[in-house]
Amino acid sequence: MTSQTKLDRTNWPIAAAMIQYPGTLPDGRSTQDQSADEWSATLADVSDAGFTELDPTDGWLRIADLDASRLDEFMGVVRDRGLTIPAVSTARKNLVDPVHGEAHVAYGHRLLDTAAAIGAKAVSFGFFGPLNEAQKKALWFWTVQGERNPDDAATWALGTRRVRDLGRHAADLGLEIALEMYEDTYLGTADSAVRFVTDVDLPNVKINADLGNLIRLHRPVEHWQAMMEKVAPFAGYWHVKNYIRIEDETTGAVMTAPAPLEFGLINYRTALRMALAHGFRSALLVEHYGGDGLSVSATNRDYLRRILPRPEADV
Repeated sequence: MTSQTKLDRTNWPIAAAMIQYPGTLPDGRSTQDQSADEWSATLADVSDAGFTELDPTDGWLRIADLDASRLDEFMGVVRDRGLTIPAVSTARKNLVDPVHGEAHVAYGHRLLDTAAAIGAKAVSFGFFGPLNEAQKKALWFWTVQGERNPDDAATWALGTRRVRDLGRHAADLGLEIALEMYEDTYLGTADSAVRFVTDVDLPNVKINADLGNLIRLHRPVEHWQAMMEKVAPFAGYWHVKNYIRIEDETTGAVMTAPAPLEFGLINYRTALRMALAHGFRSALLVEHYGGDGLSVSATNRDYLRRILPRPEADV
């Protein structure tokens, strides 16, 4: 956040993710083509869950691909539902995809302009691609191997150049960029994530410390607290979710399942304090897979409201 408004548990922007809502409707239409009334019906769920912020999340709606009149129409719906958009996330638009990477970067620049126009303060980008067919069939997609970023210096350098270009554009607009941690990408470990943003070397390019994407994997991973210690100095717009993780030391078996924020493996009270100690002031996005994910996200929001800093008058 670039604003000097003092943030505390009463006003910290905590957005609802739209991952429960597909971009393609049962009748085959795209959400891009929905009427304002249809958008309003969806956002009624968000406001009814007690949210005052949302991230439209481009798996649901690509606001950068709405023309000016349709964007105005959408933002009118957002306001009518008592919502604001503090940040926007891209999903599965790998910036170094060998076929679509350049198009994803061009889209990213359009999204930065759109984010600034609607008053958002941050945009999240990543290096992870679409789910493959086996992942789509699995109960939990993260239990199936997805695509991997190439392990070569040239593609790494291409990624840093593309992010640096986006980062400079974002800086001109007063925006923050957050790069999402995700397995088998250039931000697939804490060490790699820190190395990548250090190579980009722009103060407004941060790490989206989505450790949930890593602790849910059915493979060995670094302890969440060790990862958080490394990425906390670089933390920006932050997707937060949690998982139960069981490791059988005798067989090496690992099992995970989604959990509400306060009941999973990651202690977010501790993780938040680590980020806050390094000046973290960005928006938070609450996510949850499975069941009524929006309602669990609302529970996660309420938990965060209890553990974020108190107003100075209450200290």
